[in-house]
Amino acid sequence: MADHQTEKKKRLKELTDLLNRAGKAYYQDAEEIMSNYEYDALYDELEALEKELGMVLSNSPTVNVGYEVLSELPKERHESPMLSLDKTKDIEELKEFAGDQKVVMSWKMDGLTVVLTYRNGELVKAVTRGTGEVGEVITNNARVFKNIPLRIAYQGELILRGEAVIGYRDFERINEEIPDADAKYKNPRNLCSGSVRQLNNEITAKRNVNFFAFALVKADGVDFHNSRSYQLDWLKQQGFDVVEHHVVTREKVEEEVIKFSEKISQNDFPSDGLVLIYDDIGYGQSLGRTSKFPRDSFAFKWADETKETVLEEIEWSPSRTGLINPVAIFDPVELEGTTVSRASVHNISIMEELKLGIGDTIEVYKANMIIPQIARNLTGSGVKDIPKVCPVCQGKTEIRQISNAKALYCTNPECQAKQIKSYALFVSRDAMNIEGLSEATLEKFIARGFIREYTDIFHLDRYQDEIRNMEGFGEKSYRNLIESARKARVTTLPRLIYSLGISNIGLANAKMICQEVGNDPERILELDKEQLSSIAGVGEVIAGAFVDYFQNEQHREQYKKLLKEVILPEEEEKENGEILKGITFVITGSVEHFANRGEVKELIESMGGKVTGSVTSKTTYLINNDTASTSSKNKKARELGIPILSEEAFLQMIEERKK
Repeated sequence: MADHQTEKKKRLKELTDLLNRAGKAYYQDAEEIMSNYEYDALYDELEALEKELGMVLSNSPTVNVGYEVLSELPKERHESPMLSLDKTKDIEELKEFAGDQKVVMSWKMDGLTVVLTYRNGELVKAVTRGTGEVGEVITNNARVFKNIPLRIAYQGELILRGEAVIGYRDFERINEEIPDADAKYKNPRNLCSGSVRQLNNEITAKRNVNFFAFALVKADGVDFHNSRSYQLDWLKQQGFDVVEHHVVTREKVEEEVIKFSEKISQNDFPSDGLVLIYDDIGYGQSLGRTSKFPRDSFAFKWADETKETVLEEIEWSPSRTGLINPVAIFDPVELEGTTVSRASVHNISIMEELKLGIGDTIEVYKANMIIPQIARNLTGSGVKDIPKVCPVCQGKTEIRQISNAKALYCTNPECQAKQIKSYALFVSRDAMNIEGLSEATLEKFIARGFIREYTDIFHLDRYQDEIRNMEGFGEKSYRNLIESARKARVTTLPRLIYSLGISNIGLANAKMICQEVGNDPERILELDKEQLSSIAGVGEVIAGAFVDYFQNEQHREQYKKLLKEVILPEEEEKENGEILKGITFVITGSVEHFANRGEVKELIESMGGKVTGSVTSKTTYLINNDTASTSSKNKKARELGIPILSEEAFLQMIEERKK
């Protein structure tokens, strides 16, 4: 018996350490070393053991609210502690909690809790939840939240709490823009946490953080009729977006939970459950609190639908940083109304934690009823057959310890998966102009072996079935992609040269170089530095980069293969010719479709136009992407009645003049 107790105490210590490590990774390092499902299961096991043994360690996650924040942001103690909520997955417990009271039911949003303070109608302070006792001051960042009111009608001191969240669409967009695969965020909550706690609020502003108020803490002098729902409605009148909420009685609890659950698949924001709070403020406050939980509130976590299935394979998916992500492929199952057959495992540490082996019987679920994940492994045969070579380039792989987790990397610097930017340039609008191939899609296609070189992009119909069945694709998007690739075969030699990504060669330079050889694709390979340097606007650096590129035999072969794929119609004289003759431009501000303003100047001059440095009565057009700017050049142009063109409008004008 004593041995049995010893084993239980040992397990209690193991669970405490494991959950603390998982919590630190999740909250402080924005990483995952286990699924939410597994964390909840282990947490429940620890709580049961603590009750059984009458023993709670001082560092147990069941008695500590939150984690110590480590950053350069200033700290501040909350006026009243922000406690966790007691939670359940059982609707009957929610009914018992409601009793004979009215309760306000709302989303339990999965983001970062923030406390806002307003005085004299202005936002003066924003503090994160932090440990519950002490948070981080993020006032500058809160000022750039997408939907937060900086001024409100109420002039007294207002303190309220809400959740800062980033929606799934923005989460996917932002992750696509992050070049390093191992720097990508695993879920919207981690992205939101990182965005809200930036030291530079310019980064926060680009992340589209939304704030949803869920509780009023203080607003003296207002009669709230002793009602939580009235408080939320009042906050809405002040200009805040308020979490969706409904007042229900015990009899309506289950019906309302079902209504909420039916909305999840349409929601853009992440939610991990619901919150119930007594509508009667006085009654709720009279109940007080336990050492950890307030007694006036209760959280409901979705009872995740789980399905048993069989793990068929681990697909290793390389990325542009060399990180090779394991993806579990299993027999398809229906979950929350959709068919799923794959789930990201994130890293080797999670595979080892799950003892994941081919042929194992696993339980899968959708985290927050959205993202497919493995809940647990029922057979646990163990991790084996970690690839020794990269599935894309066959280069040697190695296992590296990154922060809290072990991950697999490709060591070959020439791996195609690391050349995403090159492929993205190749398909871009000013190059081969192939729609439907974002960087994220290119990454998936390269990882699956659909694309190994540029010419493969014209033969994606070889993988028709695989692409149609990929997440985010379907018959229509597949057909659009294939049609776009077909149309792209008819192009110009300058576009083809630009698409190769030769250092310092922009579209304008490419046009001048092609003009030098009479748009003869064969003569491109014969150009030497002397010839190139003699072309106006090219110079020695560009000439050197061009010649060096084509001295590489692999590049020459790649170019020759591409020539067999494309059709290059005769260039019309008008293409560069004199289509901008007699037109004077001034260029200001940043450019998007060119490497720099110098390239725009070269293009204009190659078409017979003129570029000057200042706006005068002789200026025909001012080019500035910020057409509404109040800069001195914009002001001068307006005074003189000179049209201000964005890059888009300028390029459109060129296209129209070519016709």
